[in-house]
Amino acid sequence: MIAFVSGPVAALAPTTAVIEVGGVGMAVQCTPTTIAGLRVGEQARLATTLVVREDSLTLYGFADDDERQVFEILQTASGVGPRLAQAMLGVHSPDALRLAVSTGDEKALTAVPGIGKKGAQKLLLELKDKLGRPLGTSGLVGAQRAAATGPAPWTEQLHSALIGLGYAGREAEEAVGAVTPQAEAALAETGSVPVPQLLRAALQTLNRAR
Repeated sequence: MIAFVSGPVAALAPTTAVIEVGGVGMAVQCTPTTIAGLRVGEQARLATTLVVREDSLTLYGFADDDERQVFEILQTASGVGPRLAQAMLGVHSPDALRLAVSTGDEKALTAVPGIGKKGAQKLLLELKDKLGRPLGTSGLVGAQRAAATGPAPWTEQLHSALIGLGYAGREAEEAVGAVTPQAEAALAETGSVPVPQLLRAALQTLNRAR
């Protein structure tokens, strides 16, 4: 198992980071949140897990060991593969997922693309005794802050991700503004903001403008 990779960031894409390790570029699949914390040319250390399939070897990267552990636990639930597990972590932090499962928050899980009402109910049952309770107050406080301050947390996250991908500050601000109605609609409907989808929408906006 490749437990982590460490080295300069060679390239960034919306869901992939290339880390140079011993002269070799390791392509690592990451959530937009993790990508947002990386900068091309700067040193990075990502906790990783290698998913082996008959036709592929895919390395998934995480900001820390806790996120990786939750990623692996999520896949013990029936119907959850690495892509869906990563999507869940793209929408919710590890503690937010623990909070959702421990409180039976079906709505939080259906905010993840690919999870419907029945799927959320099934996941709540299967993960209840596996994820445990939040390690700290970050999940609860984050949810309360999001409710109190609206879209601020996601705007910073999205803006940082676009800057990390090489866009200028003004371009990033305009793209964030362009997807704000979509984010506000999602927040009103589901109580959370789907950052991965917003990042894709923001990139489409930027591509059209060029």
